[in-house]
Amino acid sequence: MGANMRVLSGFGCFICGSLAVLLCAAPANPDRHLKAALARMDAMAAFAYSDAALARPELTTAFADPNTQPAVTEQVLKVPLAEPDVNMRPLEAVDECVLTEKCIDQYLWSVYERARKVDTIKVQEQIKTIVKKNGKSRSVTKTVTKLVDEDFTWKDPHAAEKAGMSTAQYVIGGMDVAFKVRLYRLFHAMDDAGFAPGMTSGFRDDYRQSITSGTKAATSSSYHGGSLRGGYGHGLAVDVVSVKGDTRTERCTSSQILWKWIDEHGKEYGIGRPYLDKDPPHIAPIDGAEYADKRGVNAKLAKKENAAKSRVAKAAKPLQALRGRAEPKPL
Repeated sequence: MGANMRVLSGFGCFICGSLAVLLCAAPANPDRHLKAALARMDAMAAFAYSDAALARPELTTAFADPNTQPAVTEQVLKVPLAEPDVNMRPLEAVDECVLTEKCIDQYLWSVYERARKVDTIKVQEQIKTIVKKNGKSRSVTKTVTKLVDEDFTWKDPHAAEKAGMSTAQYVIGGMDVAFKVRLYRLFHAMDDAGFAPGMTSGFRDDYRQSITSGTKAATSSSYHGGSLRGGYGHGLAVDVVSVKGDTRTERCTSSQILWKWIDEHGKEYGIGRPYLDKDPPHIAPIDGAEYADKRGVNAKLAKKENAAKSRVAKAAKPLQALRGRAEPKPL
């Protein structure tokens, strides 16, 4: 481990030295040489955070080490994240990003900030109505379910205030560091493909989960960062939509296309949708416990077992009916 870290450290020094030489030795066309150097750095950084590197702890950077997590948390709390303007254009401010945590956090914050925090939820309402039975009318109370639009923009800032943080530090800083690297790569690819991804929810603590509407996990069990999942710094789920479109209908259509793209290409970035259409925006690491529980081998075996039990139960019903008719009734 120590040897690998020394090699990576020396490699980083070599890169920085090479960049300095290029800048000083080529004044005639600095932009061209600078872009070439940055391209090489991006390529090396991409390798460092490839699936192979993520699978080998000795190749990951120091901030991915669980033993250094408290230092990362302290740094996130002290350094405020940039808050770029909301826009629907591809985010191009990542060209100079060499995958430092601060740079990744800024990019993810911009993806979060440009998404509208609006959702359609089911609300139950009790109404009184008149029914007729046996020629008589009477008043009864019925429970009906309505679909209503909910603006939840206020929820994350409110939860962040209770936690004593800025919204950016709360929503982005509360996520697992390695997961943020994967999100950076996934969102960057979707942005380049023209899908305009927007993140509607990142880290959630128990309080934030308790005020969440619609489909949700138990208060302390959310993979967004519930206390039973590790809490702050261990969030392993986000909700993503597309902000492409002038109307909500157009954005819904764009989101459907974006989710289908994730189903087809997400594994290349180590991310998938555990619940598919039951909770379409929800994405998580494909090697995480949530994905394995809902889409992994155990889930598939459970599904087959339930299907087999259902077939046996259906086949047994006619036999039970015949036995019931054959047995004489007691006198």
